[in-house]
Amino acid sequence: MMIVNLIGISLIGLIIWWFWIKKAPSLKTSSNRIEVVVDNGVYTPSRIEVKLGQPVTLVFLRKDPSPCAEKVIFEKLGLSLDLPVNKTAELTIKADEAGDYVFNCQMKMYLGNLIVTI
Repeated sequence: MMIVNLIGISLIGLIIWWFWIKKAPSLKTSSNRIEVVVDNGVYTPSRIEVKLGQPVTLVFLRKDPSPCAEKVIFEKLGLSLDLPVNKTAELTIKADEAGDYVFNCQMKMYLGNLIVTI
């Protein structure tokens, strides 16, 4: 019985770490075109760092056919984009303020960050 409890607690800890604590490394780039692959529940890269005032075009390639992956939403920027399966869709963004702009699917299961720095 004690082993089952320890396994359960370990799994809970792993889930908390995976979804809320773990941070993916940021893709820092001076490029104005970045491909983002949408597959297996993640955006790759999921953290993108750009300079303030630099327009960036995110080229989304959706490989996951699930309905959750059919749209990407940048709520703080008031932008969204439909993502067709196995095709690219482009969204050009120029943030007016430095900050962290979360992007996600409509169910908020896919999560990413566009980090705009000075």
